[in-house]
Amino acid sequence: MFMDLLTRLMGEAPAPIDRDEAELAIAALLVRVARADDHYDQAERERIERVLACRGLTPDAARARRLRAEALEAEASDTVRFTRQIKDRIALEDRRAVLAALWEVALADDSRAADEESLIRLVASLLGLTDRDSAEIRQQVTARMRSEP
Repeated sequence: MFMDLLTRLMGEAPAPIDRDEAELAIAALLVRVARADDHYDQAERERIERVLACRGLTPDAARARRLRAEALEAEASDTVRFTRQIKDRIALEDRRAVLAALWEVALADDSRAADEESLIRLVASLLGLTDRDSAEIRQQVTARMRSEP
């Protein structure tokens, strides 16, 4: 299944993917950002599941999607084509929400690693968002996370 999805995502002329596969691609990007600093901890896993639950999944479904995304991310080497698939299927406002989710995961361990920031900057650009958009979104996410219990 993962190889089929990867083939469609990474192929020269990828076949259309459905909304569920686009959501799995988003989850894989969340995992990729969490792993970018070579420190993928429980706080980041929990944050990914929380973000996925906010995207309409039950806690069990969010955990299952995270596990599937971990496997998909481990096999995928090309962030550019991942983001192209998302950009082609997700509206701009939803892409802003994807970027906010990436920042949530990157900040889940209370640190801003350069590798995570660099990857988010690349993803933002590939999703058609500016560095300014990303900075504003990061500030909003930081403020919201500080006010969480």
